[in-house]
Amino acid sequence: MTWTQENILHEIRAAIAHGRLSVLDRLVEGMQPADLAELLAQLELSDQIILFLRLSHEVGARVFEHLEPRMQQPLLAELDPAKATEILDEMSSDDIADFIGELNPAEAQAVLSLMPFDEAKEIKELLVYPENTAGGLMTTEFLSLDQHQTTDEAIASLRLTAESKSSLYYVYVTSQERLVGVVSLRQLLFATPTSTLQSIMEDNLITVTPEADQEDVAKIVSKYDLLAVPVVDACQNLLGIITVDDILDVLQEEATEDIYRSRGASGMENIDPVAAPVFKKVAQRLPWLVITLFAGLLSGSIVGAYTEAIQTVVILALFIPVIMDMGGNAATQASTVFVRGLATGEIEKREQWGYFAQEVKVGFAMATVCGVTIGIVVAIWQQLPMLGFVVGTAMFATVTVGTIFGTLIPLLFTRLGLDPAYGSGPMVTSIKDATGLLIFFSIASLFLEYLM
Repeated sequence: MTWTQENILHEIRAAIAHGRLSVLDRLVEGMQPADLAELLAQLELSDQIILFLRLSHEVGARVFEHLEPRMQQPLLAELDPAKATEILDEMSSDDIADFIGELNPAEAQAVLSLMPFDEAKEIKELLVYPENTAGGLMTTEFLSLDQHQTTDEAIASLRLTAESKSSLYYVYVTSQERLVGVVSLRQLLFATPTSTLQSIMEDNLITVTPEADQEDVAKIVSKYDLLAVPVVDACQNLLGIITVDDILDVLQEEATEDIYRSRGASGMENIDPVAAPVFKKVAQRLPWLVITLFAGLLSGSIVGAYTEAIQTVVILALFIPVIMDMGGNAATQASTVFVRGLATGEIEKREQWGYFAQEVKVGFAMATVCGVTIGIVVAIWQQLPMLGFVVGTAMFATVTVGTIFGTLIPLLFTRLGLDPAYGSGPMVTSIKDATGLLIFFSIASLFLEYLM
């Protein structure tokens, strides 16, 4: 029998309900913390406590780190202080800071009171930095050694501290507490025992400041294929490191943020999609809908202004949807490609206007193909060559303008220091609907006498 998560969840609930704790232990034995966290999230709080207490403090800490913030605080509050302290002691400093950052002051103080004074002080120092900066991401769990130590001494230090340092990707080399180099574990193992760290270290350092934006940090880690990047102050003192697992979380967060913003749901990335109150969701999503509502009224007024033309040549109404859709599709396509290029660093600041010029050519080429194609189809279908010419010309102009707007609006947002994702999606589509209709009816009006 192949056990699915649903089967395991059913068995866990049954084991808890009947007090068969030995069965419960066998069911969760060897499971990955991330999978345990998913199962835990589907249990009632009372059952969560029973299951959680059966885990070792090492596994419990890893499971706790994978839980959603809305679940962490109630669970920790139900644990006895000794168990809660064990869990916190096994967690990395950055994960504890993230957890505490989601709590209100009273809850945060209660959690900090469970920790030793020095560790609590360290966490408070991390909480000073905004969540989306390098300082907010970094962990203070790293190994730094003096440049004059030998590799033999470094390996001995590594053995002593390995258990307490969860992020051992590199050994950071210091001189009077200033970061001067970095040594990978591979370099350390293959160097001769008497070699000093100074003689084998890489001194061409890639570092970030604690104020650096998390998106910029992610680009640096991706560009240089790093497993961790050190965070230093203005004097090159080592404050902490940011590890690749945190960078993966950043990439997911930034992608989610861009998707929401490009669809007019900015702010949804900061609220729980399941537990958040309805009014909170409405507050995040309604503003853009209201804006697009008025944009729709503008489009309707344009149609109304050309009612006489539509009544004279009724068949024009048949092509309104396709003109609007193609213009909107071209605009959305262009904005998506541009915003994604900015996010990945493929389009650098100095290249933006050059990219825009190239995109105009791309839009012109696509518009030519679409315009000629629909023009021929309409002319043959309706047996009206002039109608084909009007629809084809309108399609050409709409797709061209759509591509231009789709790139230009996010580009202007970027130049103004705003997230370009705001300038895509609903905004681009709304503008394009209005301009597409205006273009279509303007061209149709010019040739109206030839269509009757």
